[in-house]
Amino acid sequence: MTMVEVADFTDEELAELNREFEHLPASKIIQWAVDSFAPHLSLSTSMNDAVVIDLATRVHPGIEVVFIDTGYHFPETLETVEMVRRRYGLNLRMMTVRHHDEALWEVDPENCCSAVKVGQLDRALEGKAAWMSGLRRDEAATRGQAPIVARDLRGLVKINPIATWSDADVDGYIADHDVIVNPLKAKGYLSIGCQPCTSLPTDAADARSGRWAGMGKTECGLHD
Repeated sequence: MTMVEVADFTDEELAELNREFEHLPASKIIQWAVDSFAPHLSLSTSMNDAVVIDLATRVHPGIEVVFIDTGYHFPETLETVEMVRRRYGLNLRMMTVRHHDEALWEVDPENCCSAVKVGQLDRALEGKAAWMSGLRRDEAATRGQAPIVARDLRGLVKINPIATWSDADVDGYIADHDVIVNPLKAKGYLSIGCQPCTSLPTDAADARSGRWAGMGKTECGLHD
């Protein structure tokens, strides 16, 4: 069996690449990720829309796409997963959380995300060298300094190819390429996670203000 060469970058090299990528289109960044790390590369998606999936599958149609089925998703989100899977013939890896007798979001809301989401992503990324996401700086103040490429807490290379995109960039790409969008967006949900912890935004200027409303929480930990 032939071993696939996977690029190895120092933190200094990643920092330099991060500076270079500020001025590159997302497709070029994805091409670099595929050239450097495939097949030890995954794309994690929340299925708010299929923008990064559309971009990535144009570069590498067989890229592994990871979706974490927490058991608490909106029906519309699961419908979006199936629509996207069918359109792209997606190499989809569904990470299914085992059934809990009690709803974790009720009995242990602080640790629910780490137990359900982060734990499943850790499992999905075992054996990987790098992963991509659709994280954008425009989404929240907490993401304003998000790098395009860096090393995550696992020691893997994390790539955010559309980190610099504005909401207008996303909307334009969706319109130009007829990208599938979660139907909850049309109902006013700007950031969509698990149903119990997602509500309509309380601040129109903050897309994530409907996430964990009243809990003093803004992130689930997936992007640490």
